[in-house]
Amino acid sequence: MQAVRDGSRWMLRLEDGEDLFEAISGFAQRENVRAGTVVFGVGMFRRMTFGYWDGSQYQTQELTVPHEVVSLHGTIARAGGAPSLHLHVGVAGPDHRVVGGHLLRATVGTIQEVLVETFPGRTFGRPLVESYGLKMLDLDPPDEP
Repeated sequence: MQAVRDGSRWMLRLEDGEDLFEAISGFAQRENVRAGTVVFGVGMFRRMTFGYWDGSQYQTQELTVPHEVVSLHGTIARAGGAPSLHLHVGVAGPDHRVVGGHLLRATVGTIQEVLVETFPGRTFGRPLVESYGLKMLDLDPPDEP
């Protein structure tokens, strides 16, 4: 992965075969990104799993045919001292139909270009909200030990 910074923005270039979550989480850990947004991502995934939240669990779908990424965005927070990503994706297949949802796993195919905007001096949390059964973004969490 390549990464270049301009102020609070980072442009990332992920390579063929990289695990998207490992690459972005590793970047966030190395650069101490404690609060951020994935503004956009374009490129291709060779394999991905996404889900639809039905109110109690994710209904998942795995795609093993390469798809173009037409939309990728989300947030970067901290949970238990480690980066926590929440990403959504829209992808188009060889039939030009777009599908998407909550991204659970993805392997880069050819390339993935990702713009990350950070909030220096801030920490976003991602605690479990029991009433929903989901980890949700907290913009002002208590300090981590």
